[in-house]
Amino acid sequence: MAPKSKGRKKTVTKTATPTVDGQKKKRKRKRKETYSSYIYKVLKQVHPDTGLSNKAMAILNSFVNDIFERIASEASKALGSNFAEVSAPEKWTVSLGATEKISS
Repeated sequence: MAPKSKGRKKTVTKTATPTVDGQKKKRKRKRKETYSSYIYKVLKQVHPDTGLSNKAMAILNSFVNDIFERIASEASKALGSNFAEVSAPEKWTVSLGATEKISS
């Protein structure tokens, strides 16, 4: 077991490098794209008095990302098969890029 030190820890402070103007550079935050504002707007249209927790918003944002990813993979599969057949709802088929309704 390592011995515990009784002295103070040295703190290293990083100073921002001054620019030509003499002002400090600010670090840019990495932008995170989310659908939370759109989800919130739709929620307020449907249920104006209902709120949403951060955890629920994160789950819905993950859900929307997964759905878009799935749509993109289906589209790439469709391009690979030259629009022959795409998984679509019942009574609808997509053939050679044209959508036609099948009468039952």
